[in-house]
Amino acid sequence: MKLLSWNVNGIRAAAKKGFIDWIQKGKADVVGLQETKAHPGQLEPALRDVPGYESHWSSAEKKGYSGVTLYTRVKPLAVAPGFGIPRFDGEGRTIVAEFPQFTLFNVYFPNGKMSPERLKYKMDFYEAILDHWEKLRKKGKRIVFCGDVNTAHKEIDLARPKENSKISGFLPEERAWLDKVVSKGYVDVFRHFYPDKKDAYSWWDQLSRARERNVGWRIDYFFVSEDLLPKVKKAWISSEVPGSDHCPVGIEIEA
Repeated sequence: MKLLSWNVNGIRAAAKKGFIDWIQKGKADVVGLQETKAHPGQLEPALRDVPGYESHWSSAEKKGYSGVTLYTRVKPLAVAPGFGIPRFDGEGRTIVAEFPQFTLFNVYFPNGKMSPERLKYKMDFYEAILDHWEKLRKKGKRIVFCGDVNTAHKEIDLARPKENSKISGFLPEERAWLDKVVSKGYVDVFRHFYPDKKDAYSWWDQLSRARERNVGWRIDYFFVSEDLLPKVKKAWISSEVPGSDHCPVGIEIEA
């Protein structure tokens, strides 16, 4: 199975920049999008019904904000918007799909830069969703989670770590949560295959034209629970794909 994840920074904007051609040419089995910024009823039929795919949506109560979408060529056993906590589900940040091989979480994690209150919300979200994953694993579920985590884990994961050490997205407490995720037995698939690869980023600031200079951050991930790792064949970052301030990331799992 080929899985892709992409923060499109507005699906309607991405549609004007070739999104439908991209998804059709990519032939992925599952595509998770974040920050779609739309309810299905606001979209053209071509976006709701991409040929060969069924689509599932989790939209924020606030229009034009957040939102995640899942396109899949492999019919899930079940799909649910959110993970059962209204405080978080109301922002349309999570969609969960059950497949025979694993449970997939497509997640747009909160950004903590706006205020101390939003940073707290982000950290609360982090802890709540990890606790949810752990409960599922105790029931024998294998977990895949993908999306915009809004945190670079290690210094290698951003171009200017020292300058950003006090900025949300690279704060010690945010990075410590990713350490905790790894300690619980989840594997950052890209780093598993490329432990020392530098200059591999998935987000660039648009205002400073940082993408042209590759002054970026790797904040978009695929993690798998370690019991699924033997099935994972490869991982990649498609930094050549335009259309957003993020680029797609992907993995391939043996069916």
